[in-house]
Amino acid sequence: MSFFARFAQNRGALVGLLILIAIIGMAILAPFLYPESPWRMVQRPFLAPMEAEGFWLGTDTMGRDVAAGLMHGAWVSLLIGLVSTTVALLIGVPLGAVAGYYGGLVDDGLMRFTEFFQTIPNFALAIVLVAIMQPSVVSIVLAIAIVSWPPVARLVRAEFMSLRHREYVEAARLVGQTNGTIILRQILPNTLSPIIVLASLMVATAILLESALSFLGLGDPNVMSWGYMIGAARTVIRQAWWLSFFPGVAILLTVLALNLVGEGLDDALNPKLVRERS
Repeated sequence: MSFFARFAQNRGALVGLLILIAIIGMAILAPFLYPESPWRMVQRPFLAPMEAEGFWLGTDTMGRDVAAGLMHGAWVSLLIGLVSTTVALLIGVPLGAVAGYYGGLVDDGLMRFTEFFQTIPNFALAIVLVAIMQPSVVSIVLAIAIVSWPPVARLVRAEFMSLRHREYVEAARLVGQTNGTIILRQILPNTLSPIIVLASLMVATAILLESALSFLGLGDPNVMSWGYMIGAARTVIRQAWWLSFFPGVAILLTVLALNLVGEGLDDALNPKLVRERS
């Protein structure tokens, strides 16, 4: 059975994929449907949803279109989630691979370094890093990447430790392949399945972290994000429920979709585990 057939067997994963495609479509269509800045005042403040034609989700405290902010915010959330996860993988995968392959003192040193980052609460560390570097998309991406890479390193280390003594690895050593070649061509390709599944979940976590930072006022002041929209509406939540409701639902659906897709990827990439569970 092919990968796509196994993935399609998980109905939750298909639902998550459809939701994710819709959100990506929002991000792509945002500049075309709402070419003007989402910060621009376009109507009177506190316009309720469906109250005026063309403003289906209403307006915020400054008379800005909530729908425009929602669609432009999709691009920011997805961008930060994907880029920060990629940076975290670029840090965690090499460290975990080296630690798991060589073991001994190299493993001890790298794992103590990894544990140092794990002793500090992720969100607290992210707040400190963004505050030090000044709030911007770049600083948020770096902060999220720095707090996200330790689980990647530990996962890759465990996979390498379980694979480094397999027959095909020993055969590669016998034919004279270098350690770097063995790591990149023999072991790393066999660890991609759990890394891909973890990466999908990391994107969801990164979106939540970015939303929380923006909610606290540590987001990039030059870009619209879902977290900023919720944070800006917290003082008027009783007067204008829609200002925090719609971006909150967007965050919920995005994180839920990514988790469902991650579960589907896990089932599709590890069919033996699915059979064992059933």
